[in-house]
Amino acid sequence: MKTKKSVRSTVELVLIVAAALFFALTLQALAVKPYRIPSGSMEPTLKPGQRIIVNRFSHRIGTDPKLGDITVFYPPHGADTSSCGNPGEGPFYNGGAGTRRPCTRPTATHSSTTFVKRVVGLPGDRIAIENGHVWRNGVAAKEPFARSCTSSDCNLNSITVPKGMYFLMGDNRGNSDDSRFWGPVPRKWIIGKAVVSYWPPDSLGGL
Repeated sequence: MKTKKSVRSTVELVLIVAAALFFALTLQALAVKPYRIPSGSMEPTLKPGQRIIVNRFSHRIGTDPKLGDITVFYPPHGADTSSCGNPGEGPFYNGGAGTRRPCTRPTATHSSTTFVKRVVGLPGDRIAIENGHVWRNGVAAKEPFARSCTSSDCNLNSITVPKGMYFLMGDNRGNSDDSRFWGPVPRKWIIGKAVVSYWPPDSLGGL
């Protein structure tokens, strides 16, 4: 009897663990997923090594990104290599160095690496950058979270964000590889919105 009970208990435990694992994997695939911040491009809002939870579900059911959302997304193919992020280099700029005008249409494929940036421009918006600060449709955006910068990469001539695309930038404007260099990102490449920071403990809270 004890042997049968022991076997039954073991089977029940295995089934419970398997069900819990299946639920966790399904939840991560469809609804929420943890991410680790890899760089300082979103400082001071998010620091390297900080961990966040991303809501994937709302984007899957058709909720569009909003201005100010911190998003996890796939950048254009090549954005995570050394050939990107320099004015006039690679296929990401229209014209030569000094044009300060990114491609209005990104490459056909995205990178396998995920980036974390903030939505600063919606489809149809006219976006220009001065000293790292965004001008949207001719009006200076309120960006208390942004770090200003003064290098040549901190300025961008006005472009219009194409339909179905979003202009994304890091809060650390002087140290961010973003839409200034490789253009707007298609809606379908945006994975989800960062909603909570959970590590380290002193960063715990909503985003």
